[in-house]
Amino acid sequence: MRVLIVENEIYLAQSMATKLADLGYECEIARTVKEGLRDEYFDVVLLSATLPGEDFYKIINKFKDSIIILLITYISNDTVSNPIKAGVSDYIQKPFMIEELVRKIRHFEEFKRLQSFIRTYQDYLNYHFKAVSNLNFDFKKFKLPMLIKCNKIINADNFVFEYAKALNLSFKFIPLDQNLDFEAIAKNNPRTLLYFSNFQMLRSEDKNKILNLAMKRKLIISSTNQNESANFEILNITTDEKNFQIDEILTIDDYIKHIIINYQENYPDTELSKKLGISRKSLWEKRKRYDVVKKK
Repeated sequence: MRVLIVENEIYLAQSMATKLADLGYECEIARTVKEGLRDEYFDVVLLSATLPGEDFYKIINKFKDSIIILLITYISNDTVSNPIKAGVSDYIQKPFMIEELVRKIRHFEEFKRLQSFIRTYQDYLNYHFKAVSNLNFDFKKFKLPMLIKCNKIINADNFVFEYAKALNLSFKFIPLDQNLDFEAIAKNNPRTLLYFSNFQMLRSEDKNKILNLAMKRKLIISSTNQNESANFEILNITTDEKNFQIDEILTIDDYIKHIIINYQENYPDTELSKKLGISRKSLWEKRKRYDVVKKK
């Protein structure tokens, strides 16, 4: 990682650079703000708050996406509060141990890495649930435990993720189709909201264990079996969507309808009918039968 050290105390700057270089960091020293503004990007900026006659906010503004640690001699609004509001990550007071500085750097490295992972996972979830119907619920009105009955598990998954987001909750996802030891998981997560997915895959004996567990703690269960029952809140999320998962089996008509609806804007009729193995006339007839209109 590239580290910019903006410090006019050259001995301190060189000492930090030497010790950080030993840990694998690539360091560059700047004695003034002007020198510090020459390069476009650094992963970490160690910025002195005591640069005579210098406006260090120029450094903060330029490297606001980097980890910025302010090197200060005393604590005040000017040296701590205001710079943090402007985008500084943290501060360290001189004199300091290099180990404490490294700890702060690594802490924020991990923090930014987790932020990146969270953004990536959220983007993936948004993509994954894109085909699912929008949920128009007042999530605060739901009481746990809850059984969700649905025709597609993805609909229940979407509900649980949106529910947790709306109420700022974390939860433990437990896919019961993977034969997990749900009793041990529940025991090891006594205060965590549990989400048991694919309840329909269990034997009656195991279903009863989870239903009994639900009477003792907050959890959510999802099932595609419309005959499931429970002595607590039940939510039905049933749609007529024809979007399907890789493990679903559709009728030939449903499959052809799905392809026509989702790909007719991407291919001309000649190519689409060829890919489906039917004639253009047959494609026209199927549109008419399925009541599918092609945009012009």
